[in-house]
Amino acid sequence: MSIAIRVNNLSKCYQLYNQPADRLKQFLWRGKRQFFREFWALHDVSFEVGKGEVLGIIGRNGAGKSTLLQLLCGTLTPTSGNVEVNGRIAALLELGAGFNPEFTGRENVFMSAAILGLSPNEIEERYEDIVDFSGIRDFIDQPVKTYSSGMYVRLAFSVATSVDPDILIVDEALSVGDGEFARKSFDRIRAMKEAGKTILFCSHSLYQVEAFCDRVLWLEQGELKEIGMPSMAIVAYNSFMDNAITDQITIPNNDITECNAPRHHHSGTANILNIKVSVDGVEGRYLQVISGKSVVTVRMEFYSDIALPVPSVAIVFNDASNKPITSIGTYNDGLVLNRDAYGKSYAELVIEQFPLLKGSYGVYGFLMCEQAIHVYEGSDNIAQLNVSQLGLEIGVVSIPSRWELA
Repeated sequence: MSIAIRVNNLSKCYQLYNQPADRLKQFLWRGKRQFFREFWALHDVSFEVGKGEVLGIIGRNGAGKSTLLQLLCGTLTPTSGNVEVNGRIAALLELGAGFNPEFTGRENVFMSAAILGLSPNEIEERYEDIVDFSGIRDFIDQPVKTYSSGMYVRLAFSVATSVDPDILIVDEALSVGDGEFARKSFDRIRAMKEAGKTILFCSHSLYQVEAFCDRVLWLEQGELKEIGMPSMAIVAYNSFMDNAITDQITIPNNDITECNAPRHHHSGTANILNIKVSVDGVEGRYLQVISGKSVVTVRMEFYSDIALPVPSVAIVFNDASNKPITSIGTYNDGLVLNRDAYGKSYAELVIEQFPLLKGSYGVYGFLMCEQAIHVYEGSDNIAQLNVSQLGLEIGVVSIPSRWELA
């Protein structure tokens, strides 16, 4: 396998001073005394990424993920170790961080593309496509300091992904902006994956990491804890998080269980219109369920632009600590939904003889792209299911089974 990135014993140490005067003292004492404490953001990390591979990077805030990405991009210098990069690299770290606010959008396109390695002729050839993709042509000759944050992000993303890199580094930017542009950005990165580009994808969304990546690297306090298949690495990470006292990070979502009011639908978007949960035909927010007896139904109504592929729907059940117990999705079950000429549709999930055992469970709904990676919209607090049971089973779920006796 050809290697795109090779990282050898990479470490990064920062000097932390309690007060500004300590920096001067350190300089004057010329190392004879130490007025700082060391913080190792990254310590002795080694791994390889093959050409065409998508590597996910996960870990808690402060684990060293952003430091690692900046070292790979060359914007930071390692304390020890080295990085070998084979090919042109483009990074989506802090979108637009290199823009000059006094320059116009046009001037920033040429400046940023040149920094990313394009020649003047290459920039001229791609300029129209960059502007078209950003969708801000009417403002391209205005200073970017007059741009809204959304316009700023659109232009920065368009430039960064238009240089045809061999290696793309993505830090929480799989879906930037909102509405139509969020879908466009997702499609562009997915197309780069399908074209065989090497991608490093850093995200707190474990679902997207598992769905999008070939392997996953887990960092904890600057050290490489595990690297391997997504399912194995994420299971190990979740197990670690279960034992730590920390807030669980989930896909961002909105409390929109009741959305009966008319909504303005923009092109290139998909929205949840309404979600209802019922138990044995009774709708509600706080519902009583009998394990192995009750029928639980979740119905999601949604809108999607007819120019888009028909979305998929997923329902997730979380326990009282907000840990996902199970999920059921139309994409995973091989179903393609229908919609009317106006873009409206629905999906109804029916669970007979509800299998979860006694406990309290939250219901979450997600409207996703046709491949169930990009999340158009999410809804939590749909309903709380308070499950009781008749038998003496213990655990979380009742598994269908039978006994064979002598």
